[in-house]
Amino acid sequence: MGWTGAARRGRLRHVTGAVRLEPVSEGNLEPLLSVAAAEAEPDDVMPPVDAPAGWSTARRDAFREFHRAHFAGLAGPTGTQMYAILAGGEVVGMVRMARCDEPGTVETGMWLGRSARGQGLGAAALRELLHLAAAAGMHTVVARTTPDNAGAISVLRKCGAKLHEDDGSVLAQICLDAALPAV
Repeated sequence: MGWTGAARRGRLRHVTGAVRLEPVSEGNLEPLLSVAAAEAEPDDVMPPVDAPAGWSTARRDAFREFHRAHFAGLAGPTGTQMYAILAGGEVVGMVRMARCDEPGTVETGMWLGRSARGQGLGAAALRELLHLAAAAGMHTVVARTTPDNAGAISVLRKCGAKLHEDDGSVLAQICLDAALPAV
């Protein structure tokens, strides 16, 4: 369970239900942007852009274009599949997998709107992504975070990641050849 912003009204709404992943598309891009703008900082959900601070029109346009560039998925030119995370039918964040140079390996990253954090939605979304990665023929999922990102580290541990510190970052590796965590 969690809470999500009601995009047009700026209020929080309670969400429940199973987490599911839906490829980011024109159909869910605006709800994803609404959650990002209401409940996250731009630098937490997209690469830096030369635009006014905050969720300016230019930054919102850059968010849309960044996600549209990945619509072709793992087989496309970016080798990245992005998924909207839905809980109770509401978009609450995004998780991605991107091909790495090493065959059979993808890198993942995720963000959740503030009101959806701490409710188990991140671990549920990552478990779903692990199953999708295995179905796509991947052997390994890797991630990188900062040592102070307790939420990400907790999610990675819950999903069976082996963690180690490297040059000020925490590197995670999840082997998909072992039993996957239950969805």
